[in-house]
Amino acid sequence: MIAAPEPALTGADLIERAVRLRPALLERQPETERLTHHPKSTHDDFLRAGFYRMLQPRRYGGYEVGLPVFYRVVTEVARGCPSTGWALSLTAAHVLQVAGFFGERAQDEIFGADGDFRAASTVAPVGVAQPDGDGHVVLDGTWPYSSGAPYSTHYLGQTLSAGDPPGPPVLFVAPRSVWTVLDDWHGVLGLRGSGSNSVRMEQARIPAYLTCAASLLDLPCEGGSVGSELHGNPMYAHRAPSFYHGELAAIMIGTGYAAADEYARILTARPLILEPDRTRAELHDYQRHLGEALGLIRTAEAALQHTAADWTETCRRNVAGEAPFTLAEDNRLALMFLNAGRMAWDAFQNILFRTAGSRHARDGERMQRYFRDAATYWTHVGPSMAEPLFRRVGCDRLGLPSEHIALIP
Repeated sequence: MIAAPEPALTGADLIERAVRLRPALLERQPETERLTHHPKSTHDDFLRAGFYRMLQPRRYGGYEVGLPVFYRVVTEVARGCPSTGWALSLTAAHVLQVAGFFGERAQDEIFGADGDFRAASTVAPVGVAQPDGDGHVVLDGTWPYSSGAPYSTHYLGQTLSAGDPPGPPVLFVAPRSVWTVLDDWHGVLGLRGSGSNSVRMEQARIPAYLTCAASLLDLPCEGGSVGSELHGNPMYAHRAPSFYHGELAAIMIGTGYAAADEYARILTARPLILEPDRTRAELHDYQRHLGEALGLIRTAEAALQHTAADWTETCRRNVAGEAPFTLAEDNRLALMFLNAGRMAWDAFQNILFRTAGSRHARDGERMQRYFRDAATYWTHVGPSMAEPLFRRVGCDRLGLPSEHIALIP
């Protein structure tokens, strides 16, 4: 057992810390974009706050707070800086799969003596896991879009099993000592500070017990998992796609709130051309624009939190033997999360950005930065799953097979 740094820390404490940190994140936005990842001062803030340990098992020094708190913290951090919220979420979240589906021996080694763990990842398999005949596998390849890689202690990746042709996916955890971060996160439209660098492994050897035969898109969780039994918590027996869609929705909702904050600042700071003693904040149309956008963003957050609780209950029923966590359940939850993120995006692009004025679309303006970040979210592989998820959910309702409908082309 590893003691958590603050054993009595609660979910409410974590949320409060995230809210208090927002002003600092706001000030660090330009530096975060310049560095292409959040600065060390922010990383140190996260370490002190316990944010990286939110979903980590208590057995290994974590807080095990569950999805509703995790998503709320991510939303608050993204409200301070969307790039930073993205990086936090996509490094602090993968502990859920590591703790859920790797054996006890592997987890003892991965979490080490102090429980310091952060893992970047990417959804697509790269290369082939070659057994070396000595209880190890050899990994070689470049895994792109590994958000949060600069501060990660491990890498949760996917490769293919050896064979001719290569076989099914293999999930692996590689310690920081066997991979390097490439300086290639440049020239992107948005999320410029998310540290979504590529990770390179050259003939990296890891013990075979740090691998498992599974795909992130189809984890074997029905009835429970290694992790749900080891840690006594049903959330470690889950399907990952719906969980990942919740992450993206939390980030997009935080970005929506950030844009609303900036919109309110713009309205109160901008005098009217013909009546310079008054501001736009006094005009009914702009009051309505802000209120409509906030209503949509808050509704999106309510959907996010409701679905997080639904996801948690689905895990509980699965482990209790009441109802399995099926692919159909995953499709249903994923689409609800996706719709929450899309609602926040629509409120931002159709109302706030459109009516803020073109002067706020210039370089250096926060509203422009938020729009770039949100637009980049909309091009991510997650939102691109909307159409196949629509079909899957429709087929599930009609009693037709849906597993053949690929989420990723």
